[in-house]
Amino acid sequence: MKVSYQWLSDYVDLTGYSAADLAEKLTRSGVEVDIIESRNKGVHQVVVGYVKSKQKHPDADKLNVCVVDAGQGEDLQIVCGAKNVDAGQKVPVALVGASLPDGLKIKRAKLRGVESQGMICSAKELGMNDRLLPKEIQEGILVLPENAQIGDSILDVLGLNDEVLELDLTPNRSDCLSMIGVAYEIAAILGREIKLPAPEDGLVTGGGKAAERLNITISEPELCSHYAARCIDGVQIGPSPLWVQNRLMAAGVRPINNIVDITNYVMLEYGQPLHAFDADKLEGGRIDVRTAAEGERFVTLDDAERTLDAGMLLITDGAKPIAIAGVMGGANSEVSESTTRIVLESAKFAGSSVRRTSRQLGLRSEASLRFEKEVNPEAVLPALDRAASLICRYAGGQAAEGIAEAAAGGHEPVTVTVSTDRINSFLGTEIPTDTILSLLDRLHFTYEQTADGQIAVRIPSRRGDISRDVDVIEEIARLYGYDHIPTTLMTGVTTPGSLSREQKVRRALRSLLSQSGLHEVITYTFVNPKQIESLPGQYKDARPIGLSTPMSEDRSTLRTSLLPNLLETALYNRNRSIDDVAVYEIGRVFVTDEKELTRQPEERLMLSILWTGSNRPAHWSSKPVPVDFFDVKGLLEKVTDYFGLTVEYKAAHPEGYHPGRTAEIWVSTAEGPVRLGTVGQLHPDLQQEKDLDETYMAEIELDTLARYADFSIQYKTLPRYPAMTRDLALVVDAEVAVSEMEKKVKEAAGSLLESIQVFDIYTGDKVPAGKKSVALSLVYRHPDRTLTDEEVTERNDQTIAALEQTFGAELRK
Repeated sequence: MKVSYQWLSDYVDLTGYSAADLAEKLTRSGVEVDIIESRNKGVHQVVVGYVKSKQKHPDADKLNVCVVDAGQGEDLQIVCGAKNVDAGQKVPVALVGASLPDGLKIKRAKLRGVESQGMICSAKELGMNDRLLPKEIQEGILVLPENAQIGDSILDVLGLNDEVLELDLTPNRSDCLSMIGVAYEIAAILGREIKLPAPEDGLVTGGGKAAERLNITISEPELCSHYAARCIDGVQIGPSPLWVQNRLMAAGVRPINNIVDITNYVMLEYGQPLHAFDADKLEGGRIDVRTAAEGERFVTLDDAERTLDAGMLLITDGAKPIAIAGVMGGANSEVSESTTRIVLESAKFAGSSVRRTSRQLGLRSEASLRFEKEVNPEAVLPALDRAASLICRYAGGQAAEGIAEAAAGGHEPVTVTVSTDRINSFLGTEIPTDTILSLLDRLHFTYEQTADGQIAVRIPSRRGDISRDVDVIEEIARLYGYDHIPTTLMTGVTTPGSLSREQKVRRALRSLLSQSGLHEVITYTFVNPKQIESLPGQYKDARPIGLSTPMSEDRSTLRTSLLPNLLETALYNRNRSIDDVAVYEIGRVFVTDEKELTRQPEERLMLSILWTGSNRPAHWSSKPVPVDFFDVKGLLEKVTDYFGLTVEYKAAHPEGYHPGRTAEIWVSTAEGPVRLGTVGQLHPDLQQEKDLDETYMAEIELDTLARYADFSIQYKTLPRYPAMTRDLALVVDAEVAVSEMEKKVKEAAGSLLESIQVFDIYTGDKVPAGKKSVALSLVYRHPDRTLTDEEVTERNDQTIAALEQTFGAELRK
């Protein structure tokens, strides 16, 4: 909301307060002022002049020599190149010594040999906003009204000696979307009286009664509670008074003609949007407020044909729509230069209806903004009378007697009860009752004191944001001054903050994986359904959930896996010559087994990793090494070790993965093994389709990880006694799982075994066909003494015997 200081001074005596003072006081009381803009952009010594004569320049076809009376005692000779300059006009004249917004200093000059004693100015040269001016005014000099006084400062004539406060209003303060609403606020802050205009001052009536000429019905009372109209005859369309144009431009509204300008002026003044229809374009002397039929078409004032949805509120003349209620009028009832009779509308439309219609049609305006935030129901008639009075005064109209209206329900006044004790306990103050009552008087809130010490406050309809006692207390605090409220320490029981198990896991994972050289990515929640088909991920049986209004086919389905988007990330980088990609994402997937959703899908938190290219960048000291299965498996082991999990890898063949280089990850728990996730290579067909190098992926259920993670830190003393190592090379069948051999070694070696490591697996000419050689390094240690060779040899022999018996293992020779 832009508030003109001069306009505001019509309602409140601002003597002693500058625009900057008002801005500070408004901001301190809770209505923030963003900026203060001066309308004078640097104009000095520019006055109203009268062009007495115009002649062609003797040596220049495009220049004119004008004789101008600027009220300086003698006429000025000014050379002007504007096409629209002519004798008999009143124009802005920059005198010798004047300055203009672009830094131009006006001096005596000779143009093609003819002396020029000043400059006739355009609106743009005066620093006025081009966007708010008609095109013909933008392109030539500014022609002033005939009643402008010669010699008067142009700052006074055009209202440029004004400052504009731009308010940054919170949604609840819709009352300040009007000059009168801001005036009430300023009057309350300054403790001064407010002077409101008399709505019917200047109203000329005659020519029958409005109620007999216009029949109004409301078919949708829930969407329109009050509709009122006045019939005005004999109007003459033309420019509005300059003072009206000045105030509109100060508020950022472009002047159009006297009828439209007056409706906009009153909207800014009262906060009540109005609309004028050409009465001769209406049929049957009737107004009906109804909703649109599905697919109904309507051409709005901007000459755009719009297809309406069922439920959009329309104003009709009984035969055809003439306006979209609260949003925009129709081209079929527009006021034009030939208009002589108008129907002036003022109504209370439901904010929810206007908001929904405005959003669906993509039409936002100053009117819809105010309706959306709910206008003052008691301003409907005063605003209508005020606009009709101004039209009669400045457009030569005569209004029919009375008002044609229909009301579906009256406004119920709000009364809030509060006590002095309640106010002071809430604010931590000791404000006397007399002070509270004086603050309510300044707010223009009426009240009654009850016998039990309560104050029953009647809230004016313009303050729709006040409905509870705390709202009244806030008003008291604002006017009393936040600076006068004492500072007190908070008291009460405090609870130290902590992270949930899920939050701990997410933070730890980001730290572990980022430190390992991976980059975190955040991808779309929506994917192309074809991506899910080729790479379904962990939940292959989940049914994809399509969006009802997707932004594109590629973003039309809720993801059931993070892997398709990571694959697209790798492809995006590959297409930009970045071949080494190591990324991870922590995000949610959406899983359901229903064909038609009857309940919300289950959201599951997942970690996905993708690694392709080399496992370290190229360097002069070594060649790049392609990433392989064990690089990704090593990352996962780092993660599971950090969270204290015992895991096992089992061969698997999920869709989208390499059939021989993929494993499921199972975590050992007290209830038995639980699947944690999957790790493996991307299927060769997909790799070829995407033109990627060998690509390895992993997907882990973080809900499962968080459930079984051990966040406790266990310490053990450093060993005091030496260890003894035995290496074994065993030949077993190729199908024997090394993990099973490790289990058997731990079982047979007993408590003396400190660690076991597989350091070689060999298949080839030196072992029989269908066999493999597995080399193990076993470390033995006793915590309290040094082991002997005999003890270690005995345990080692037991281990070999157990492997021979269980797997048919043979020591390799």
